[in-house]
Amino acid sequence: MTPDFPNFVDLTSASSTIDRVFNQFVTDHGQGLEAAFMPVLRLLMWFEHVLLATPWWAVIGVLALLAGFVSRSVRVVAMVVVLMFGVGLVGVWEPAMATIALMLTATLLSVLIGIPIGLMMSQWRAVRTTLLPVLDVLQTLPIFVYLIPFVMLFGPGKIPALLATIFFAVSPVIRLTDLGIRHVDDKLVEAVRAFGATKLQVLFTVQMPLALPSIMAGINQTTMMALSMVVIASMIGAGGLGYQVLQGIQRLEVSRGLLSGVGIVLLAIVFDRIAQAYGKRAEKNLKLGSSL
Repeated sequence: MTPDFPNFVDLTSASSTIDRVFNQFVTDHGQGLEAAFMPVLRLLMWFEHVLLATPWWAVIGVLALLAGFVSRSVRVVAMVVVLMFGVGLVGVWEPAMATIALMLTATLLSVLIGIPIGLMMSQWRAVRTTLLPVLDVLQTLPIFVYLIPFVMLFGPGKIPALLATIFFAVSPVIRLTDLGIRHVDDKLVEAVRAFGATKLQVLFTVQMPLALPSIMAGINQTTMMALSMVVIASMIGAGGLGYQVLQGIQRLEVSRGLLSGVGIVLLAIVFDRIAQAYGKRAEKNLKLGSSL
């Protein structure tokens, strides 16, 4: 028989204290936090309402126009049209729109949060030193761990699902924004400063445009991570394709889970191709500009 590990610390009392403090915090501030995040929920519900109210052909047309604008490629446009048409063919159009709404909202908020943080990390060493361990932890935590604090704070629903998705997906855009800014050629930065440019002017007119391919790679990874979270977030009320997969597992309906999984894959390919096309185009324009 394997001997028990000795109890050096009384974890029972410590766990009880943590639970009591957290429960008291939820009791005192839960409603206030829910009211504070209500605008985020309204944004998500607005995206979902617009996508569900828009005819399927219009949604496909808008995505095709977006793909054409960012890629200038007929092949990419055709791929987007075929894949989105495939989402409708497998019968998961409406849950796919709910999934896109969650993904777009989470990606938009992650970008709005992540890019400024990445810029601060690139400019101040103390900020980077402080945040790098935090980002390491966020990227190594199991996905399910993200659900626990938000469910305890807000209960099941779309707000905790959205917040968990944002925390899970925000790390790549922060890291790659910081990396892209810091890897801009120092000689070019010094040359611009020699002409009297301020630090902010150098950042926004030189470093950020040159770091755009790296930033777009971060946005692409954030988008894919947000989409990968929807299946897990369905367990706490996110809805969409993830909920269909969960229902298929719970009810042993293989076809339902399989078709919903196919829908998630098709959406992932669509948004990955659009983001990659824009990143490649930005990098190509950057190389063309530097050669002139």
